[in-house]
Amino acid sequence: MPEFDYLVIDGSGREKRGLVRAESLTDARAALAAKKMFVVRIAEGRGAASAAAGEGKGRRPRSGRSLLSFERNRLSSKELTLFTRQLSTLAQVSPLEEALRTITRQSERQHVRDIVARVHGGVVEGRSLAEAMNAESRSFPGLYRAMIAAGERSGSLPALTDRLAILLERQSAMRSKMLTALAYPTVLAVFAVVVVMSLMIFVVPLVVEQFDTLGQQLPLLTRIVMGLSNFLASWWWALLLLLGALAFLGWRALRNESVRMSVDGWLLRTPFVGRLLRDLHAARMARTLSTMVESRLPVMEGLALTVPTIHNRVLRAATTDIVEAVRGGGSLSAAMRRSDVFPPLLVYLAASGESAGQLDLMLERAADYLEREFDGFTAAALAMLEPLIIVVMGGIVAIIILSILLPIMQLQNLTGAGV
Repeated sequence: MPEFDYLVIDGSGREKRGLVRAESLTDARAALAAKKMFVVRIAEGRGAASAAAGEGKGRRPRSGRSLLSFERNRLSSKELTLFTRQLSTLAQVSPLEEALRTITRQSERQHVRDIVARVHGGVVEGRSLAEAMNAESRSFPGLYRAMIAAGERSGSLPALTDRLAILLERQSAMRSKMLTALAYPTVLAVFAVVVVMSLMIFVVPLVVEQFDTLGQQLPLLTRIVMGLSNFLASWWWALLLLLGALAFLGWRALRNESVRMSVDGWLLRTPFVGRLLRDLHAARMARTLSTMVESRLPVMEGLALTVPTIHNRVLRAATTDIVEAVRGGGSLSAAMRRSDVFPPLLVYLAASGESAGQLDLMLERAADYLEREFDGFTAAALAMLEPLIIVVMGGIVAIIILSILLPIMQLQNLTGAGV
């Protein structure tokens, strides 16, 4: 019986290589599909997969790079987005091999040129684009390669790369908006803490110690501020060690799945953060599913490939349950409704799309709406957070100044009584 080397992606999004025996190539694909595996590459003849694996294992010794440089030899999300847009544009007017060669020449960064050149070399050797990208799996995620493979099988690679570029650009825009929303209040909060600590450690002791010779009891507020100031000046290093120890213990605790699940569930129940996480996850999933359905990629396989990219354990578990429900023959909207972690609008539009046969269009509209909601929510939250930080900082500074002024006022009263 013939043997076929295969490269597949399982339900957890992991790559697997191996050998399967079947009467024909079609039977081999069917056998792998029955095991809920997405076939990236399958070819007749023993040893191809092991040779490819051996080639991957030998890449690091040949290059002679250090571990640090090897870890950096991958495309960032921004570089992957730019590569996809360039490939989408060039693939519409030139052959794939020429498009990859042009991108290699145009890339400004050396590691980008190296990665694209290796992909180009694989295509020149006769491999498909998805197979060539598989050798650079650290730069091209499993979902990305699966969609490229679907485009090659259907003969619509230029159109699919255009949809992929739009998807990655939308995701990049969402990340940028989130970072922008968090950057300013974070910088403002850090600056406020630095100012207050500097006042407490360096300014307050120099000013208040002038009143020690009065022979009078200082006001309560002044004594409290002086006590905090002395504590911070003497034990700031201990506070830093304590914060470092707490951060380390928290990091170790989050490596436990039960603890991580509890923390992620608490985050989702937090009034503002929970809604932000749910909307981001829902918008990203809706946009990805819309692109996959439009590209004729099976929804179940696409969902399975998105599971490893979800960091929140509760949302990951809910997505895994959706995969199993769809695999068992259920509808996507019913599985989303049972998970109870997705916005009602997304569930309603998914159900409408399924009934009307326009699931990709309805999911795209849901993603557009959720992204607009995210923009409005972050703008409102930022508008509330900025003045809140300023008010809190102003209140603390006012207390420090008042603690300094109270002894001065007391000194004036004593001088007036003596006269």
